[in-house]
Amino acid sequence: MFGLLLSFTAIQAQENNIEKAQREAEKALQASTNITYEANQELTSNNFVSAEAEYRKAISKSDKNAAARFNLGNAYYNRESFGEAFGRYKEAGDAAADKSEKHKAFHNMGNVFMKNKEYEKAVEAYKQALRSNPTDDETRYNLALAKKMLEKQQDEQKNDQNKDDQDKKDQENEDKDKNKDQNNEGGDKEKKDEGEQKEDENKDKGDQGENGEDKPEENQKGDGDKKKEQEKKPNEGDQPQDQKQQPKPNQLSKQQIQNLLEAMQNEEKKVQEKMEARKVRGKKIKNEKDW
Repeated sequence: MFGLLLSFTAIQAQENNIEKAQREAEKALQASTNITYEANQELTSNNFVSAEAEYRKAISKSDKNAAARFNLGNAYYNRESFGEAFGRYKEAGDAAADKSEKHKAFHNMGNVFMKNKEYEKAVEAYKQALRSNPTDDETRYNLALAKKMLEKQQDEQKNDQNKDDQDKKDQENEDKDKNKDQNNEGGDKEKKDEGEQKEDENKDKGDQGENGEDKPEENQKGDGDKKKEQEKKPNEGDQPQDQKQQPKPNQLSKQQIQNLLEAMQNEEKKVQEKMEARKVRGKKIKNEKDW
């Protein structure tokens, strides 16, 4: 009996503590709400510094005051401090006790994403807002706009990627052509240098032949064949004296012609003498030549 009574007392004390905590939380929330109201008044008067301070005080009073967080987020949003605004909207969504407050928090988070051109995140935020309030036309409109902007962004990214790929490909082709030209230039230069080297070598070989210096083995062989052929068919200026006196077929040498002329002259002289001796007779003589 004593044990049951003790258990009942403990339960009752626990319940009392819970009720006390709830009353304190409600009291804190009420105080936070009152401060939030004052912060709203400061913000309406365009006194951002005082309004920000009051909102922070209200937030510190109660972790269930979603309105203070949401309104402070709006104050940051209007001043284009989108990062700080997003943080306060997220806190408001976590602290929201009903779907209406949660819907507003996610709707405005979607607006921050739209400002930052994070369209994919904006789509998800608007969808989350519509789960809390499917009938809100403004959220539906923003969702449709976010989808359209996301599609456009993806197309632009795809085009940019294609352009980058094409530029990269063009650059690679340009580098290949440049390297090819350089290789051709080097090859042409190498061929030119090789040709000049060969030309110099040939010139050196020619100079060696003229100066009577030794030539490579293959040239010596060629010269030997050439000399043999020259021996077979000598030129007139290079023939020895005894070869000059030998007549060619069907042709008289100079010496033979000279001898023949002298013989003719002697024969003609003899004929003249005979004619002189026979003039007395008065007979005509027929002169016949042996050539």
